[in-house]
Amino acid sequence: MKQSIIRKDGVSYLFPFILITMCFALWGFANDITNPIVKAFSKIFRMSVTDGALVQVAFYGGYFAMAFPAAMFIRKYTYKAGVLLGLGLYAIGALAFFPAKLTGDYHPFLLAYFVMTCGLSFLETSCNPYILSMGTEETATRRLNLAQAFNPIGSLMGMYVAMNFIQNKLHPMDTADRAQLNQAEFEAVRDSDLSVLIAPYLVIGLVIIAMLIVIRLSKMPRNADQNHNIDFLPTLKRIFTKRRYKYGVIAQFFYVGAQIMCWTFIIQYGTRLFMAQGMEEQAAEVLSQKYNIVAMVIFCVSRFICTFMLRFIKPGMLLMVLSAAAIVLTAGVIMLENIWGMYCLVGVSGCMSLMFPTIYGIALKGMGDDAKFGAAGLIMAILGGSVLPPLQASIIDCKILWGMPAVNVSFILPLICFVVIVVYGYKMRKEN
Repeated sequence: MKQSIIRKDGVSYLFPFILITMCFALWGFANDITNPIVKAFSKIFRMSVTDGALVQVAFYGGYFAMAFPAAMFIRKYTYKAGVLLGLGLYAIGALAFFPAKLTGDYHPFLLAYFVMTCGLSFLETSCNPYILSMGTEETATRRLNLAQAFNPIGSLMGMYVAMNFIQNKLHPMDTADRAQLNQAEFEAVRDSDLSVLIAPYLVIGLVIIAMLIVIRLSKMPRNADQNHNIDFLPTLKRIFTKRRYKYGVIAQFFYVGAQIMCWTFIIQYGTRLFMAQGMEEQAAEVLSQKYNIVAMVIFCVSRFICTFMLRFIKPGMLLMVLSAAAIVLTAGVIMLENIWGMYCLVGVSGCMSLMFPTIYGIALKGMGDDAKFGAAGLIMAILGGSVLPPLQASIIDCKILWGMPAVNVSFILPLICFVVIVVYGYKMRKEN
């Protein structure tokens, strides 16, 4: 009989596992209500795709800025304390959308996103290694894949809310017509659209506060919270001598960049495709978001399938195979200028499902209490989601490159990312 993956030394961690796994869904919601907002902000404030992509710079910049402070906080206190502080910052950032809307300016929204993702950085730095500690080391990667399987459920909710409560309710005027508005007309449309945009963030802020209270009142395990010495530099030097860890940080940087690019710019990809077929801009955007939701459903189902497959296939080997498949599909996204290119882009999500938790689990294997700082390095690698999307956006703004739609050419960046990941999978294919 196989040992439970959420039991260790006769102790069951089922209830704490459920609570922390719910946090995975909550930050999935934040990530994927935000991706379509890049296009929405560009439209609302009459900006380029590159300027709109500053949302992702602020969003994933918060992850980068707060990862090691979060690790030091967790080391000094507990994983539970890290989770609570993360939820608190998440709520503050989400509720800050209301005063940001009152200013009528773009930049306060960037600050709100930054605060919110400082909270998400605390959450991810705390929750991922916390889940790893809730059972035996042999089952750690499977356990993290199971918890991470609920992240795309939150993502699906975020996408659904973005489509039905933001994109569908924005003023139907397209980008070209908005450019012709005088200042008073522009401000009236902008303020109406911003009222629509902020409502879901205010609701999720209240939900996060409720979740914070539940976890605060619950008894959580402390078995991974024994060492409270920070020893920052010696620990950092020690973890970066580990080959699987330092290469894992690099792989994670490129994976997160690829994920965010594929899920953000599917809207631009689909909008160009469907408008070329005669569709209005808003209808094309909404249809593109429906494809994005299908991609997330595939991602979610694939993660459960991959979690099962990890019982029989080594994580590095499965990572290598799925990364290679992602390369083939991304090549299709670039080369095909019809609906088959969109199908390829949707299919990439099925390959990506395994990547984040598996890279994470391989990189942190055998680290013990050093996993707190190791987790911070892997969360800082989420900076890839801040650095790479603006590069892709700048390519998209070129409109046409080498006789092809620039949005198609731009997917060369995710393709390069998957090449890096397949190399990491190949190097780690013999690791358990």
